[in-house]
Amino acid sequence: MGDSPSVDVFDLKKIRRLVELMKEHDLNEMDLEQGEQRIRLRRAGSGQVVANTLPAPAVSAPAPAPPTPAAAAPAAAADDGRTVLIKSPMVGTFYAAPSPEAASYVKVGDHVGPDTTICIVEAMKVFNEIPAETSGKIVAVLVENGDPVEYGQPLFKVDTSV
Repeated sequence: MGDSPSVDVFDLKKIRRLVELMKEHDLNEMDLEQGEQRIRLRRAGSGQVVANTLPAPAVSAPAPAPPTPAAAAPAAAADDGRTVLIKSPMVGTFYAAPSPEAASYVKVGDHVGPDTTICIVEAMKVFNEIPAETSGKIVAVLVENGDPVEYGQPLFKVDTSV
């Protein structure tokens, strides 16, 4: 791709098309640069594509690869079999409530079902509502409102025996 100002690699429709092409051609990683901006698309273990936008390096030295997170389902079993961890399905910013003035979606002691919205993870200016995908009682909130989260990072601990 050239440095033409009429081509924007950060256009959401173009990113979605790139994700489709990655899946169609079974590509695991794609790295694009446009002027001073760079985007890297990488398929995680579950086939989900994770996007990282980075400033383009000043020199053509290879960028260090971020650590690869262990592949995990959004709700993965913890030690005792009764407790599960609800993990972030993407990289982004964690928000406990739909707006700064609103109450949190869930708090310790709340019962949730598989379709209960438990938080929002904002990625690339898109606010993604995250469902619990399990049933039980919230026993711990493992991140603070506004914290950056990684793919597979535990967000909540849920007791499924209740």
